[in-house]
Amino acid sequence: MRRSFTLRAAVTTALLSSLFSVAAAKPDYHLGSTPETVVWGYWAAETKPALKVKSGQTVEIDTVSMGGMPDDKPEQFFIDNGISLPLKTVKDLIALKKAPKPEGVKGALTGPIYVEGAEPGDTLEVRVLEIKSRAPYGINSGGPGRGGIPDLVPRPYSKVIKLDLKRNVGIFSDTIEVPLGHFQGMMGIAPTPDKGRLPSSPPYPDIGGNFDNKHFGKGATVYFPVQVPGALFQVGDPHAAQGNGEVSISAIESSNTVTLQFIVRKDMPLKAVRAETPTHYIVMGLDEDLRLAMRKAILETIAFLGETRHLDFFDALGLASIGVDYEVTEVVDKTNGIHAMIPKKLFKDYKPASYWFKQ
Repeated sequence: MRRSFTLRAAVTTALLSSLFSVAAAKPDYHLGSTPETVVWGYWAAETKPALKVKSGQTVEIDTVSMGGMPDDKPEQFFIDNGISLPLKTVKDLIALKKAPKPEGVKGALTGPIYVEGAEPGDTLEVRVLEIKSRAPYGINSGGPGRGGIPDLVPRPYSKVIKLDLKRNVGIFSDTIEVPLGHFQGMMGIAPTPDKGRLPSSPPYPDIGGNFDNKHFGKGATVYFPVQVPGALFQVGDPHAAQGNGEVSISAIESSNTVTLQFIVRKDMPLKAVRAETPTHYIVMGLDEDLRLAMRKAILETIAFLGETRHLDFFDALGLASIGVDYEVTEVVDKTNGIHAMIPKKLFKDYKPASYWFKQ
């Protein structure tokens, strides 16, 4: 009995060690957030890559949020709010705030990253190995005309939220603390050339975009159906915490450094972006009408269960109803999101270490 337990413990230790060996290793590249490595508000096949990597390599990527900073004297924001930052982060934020940019864009996207060997018809697997704050503060804001109650917000507002990174909480007030859960609101790839430049603010089912899905943090894997050679991956809209729905139109908008691993998959043809965490598979539905977004999420669930579990329509619909949770991702953009959380523990051959089902 003792020997059996010891063997199981050894196997478990070896498995966990192999899982986190990539995350613990030094990244192959670092990509900073500067005016030369940032794309302002769009996805496009024409964009020149900021970095080229091979399949399997990892990149540590800086991302920024410039909320709350005035255009004329951005450095005054830190003085007025008693915020102390690493010099590099301050320089990045101020340089990007002062950089020429199109009017009305939502945030800065670091990239693109060209992944060698990625071709249309392939899938780009992106593993979130690590994600952490670059700054001990974030901004939450809202205003009339957007979010979950667009007709009831009388004026624009903005709130600075200090982050206690040692305790991993946001200090909302003297009596309220919000647990942090870092993730990137925007991750995506370039569309086909005929689509031109697509705005970055809405999410798209085939290339990604502004999903604002709080489950896409450390330990998540997101799969993108490649549209152009190299995929041209971009990432931005860093968050420190968010509730499902993001009902005010914003989360704790912060600045993050995220470490990603890029893997070209030739064995997983996809038509829509999918994802997984250590405990769930995730499929999504997107539409301006939240009811239609729910319908699309249900259909994506049925398709996923048919492809990976070979369930017919009726069994897939039944399992979706009794075992799958549907959550409102966000109501920020005109395109709203519903994501389906499919528990891996539903399946007897589920393995915590697996990345998707090997077909």
